[in-house]
Amino acid sequence: MSELVIDNVWKEYGDQIVLENVSLTVASRAFVALVGPSGCGKSTFLRMLLGQERTTRGTILLDGEPLPPEPGPDRGVVFQRYSVFPHLTVLGNVLLGKELTAAKYKAKLFGSARGGAIEEARQLIAEVGLSGAEGKYPAQLSGGMQQRLALAQALIMKPKVLLLDEPFGALDPGIRAEIHTLMKRLWHETQMTVVMVTHDMREAFTLATRVVAFERPRDRPEEKQRYGATITKDIAIWPPRRAGEPSHSNPDRDGPVALQGLHRDDPSSSPSGDK
Repeated sequence: MSELVIDNVWKEYGDQIVLENVSLTVASRAFVALVGPSGCGKSTFLRMLLGQERTTRGTILLDGEPLPPEPGPDRGVVFQRYSVFPHLTVLGNVLLGKELTAAKYKAKLFGSARGGAIEEARQLIAEVGLSGAEGKYPAQLSGGMQQRLALAQALIMKPKVLLLDEPFGALDPGIRAEIHTLMKRLWHETQMTVVMVTHDMREAFTLATRVVAFERPRDRPEEKQRYGATITKDIAIWPPRRAGEPSHSNPDRDGPVALQGLHRDDPSSSPSGDK
């Protein structure tokens, strides 16, 4: 399960109110896109879900429990700027989360534990279409490849919630379309809930199960500090999209058909790449 319940959340910085009275329930395995004008608090809201920011008022629950006060492995994140380590190879970047979790002080695994983690990392690298690039460094990768790496880096920890902060905005249209296909496939085959901030309305309606709009109802210059943004629209995509189920309107494009039997827990399956 990975349900998020946001109840009457406010975020203030001193006298400035950024968000006010935000309430939202995100069902387990939903894919929610957050849209709205620049500066309306979308990324601030995402950072509160991550644990980088605390609410001023209100509560955020994950599966009925309050979010921990700091980021943890139950929430993965991918930013627009590629959050990968330039001094580590592709394999090293993906493996790092496992090493830090299992060996906090040495950040190094040994023996069978390391072998198992490397195998898992290689499988995930293949799933995101980077097979053969395990020994390359981020500077040797294209922008699209670096974003695939950032996704693998987040997914290796099997997060309950994946948070995306305009992750595809810097990509060329053709590469972005490929990453969209990959993102749909990963969402269908995992158990995670996805919350994505985007300024691209087409992207929001292409990927999400719901599109949630943030806006400042009072946006005159003299009102901007005294009144924050809140949810003004909550649009469910029709026909409905559900993780692991084919779409009624575009089963080959929006459904899990492209997986062709690929499941992370099935070692006998072979990665099929993007379709």
